[in-house]
Amino acid sequence: MSSVCKVCQGWEYNIFRDCKGACEERCKLNSRHGLCTRACGTCCERCNCVPPGQSGNRELCGACYANMTTHHNRTKCP
Repeated sequence: MSSVCKVCQGWEYNIFRDCKGACEERCKLNSRHGLCTRACGTCCERCNCVPPGQSGNRELCGACYANMTTHHNRTKCP
């Protein structure tokens, strides 16, 4: 898996070229795994980032990831 590491506010996170693998890891504990993985993949492709952990930390990927919303104005990125 190719990635570029950055450090932001003391957290180490990766900007992945492999969105599928990064999103599988992020969504592995989610009860709606398929939906989570698909939404994460869209966010990763657009923002080139997947935050660390299985939830939260969206702000570490910047406004692109943190502020993306669905058509119903809900947070899109897991």
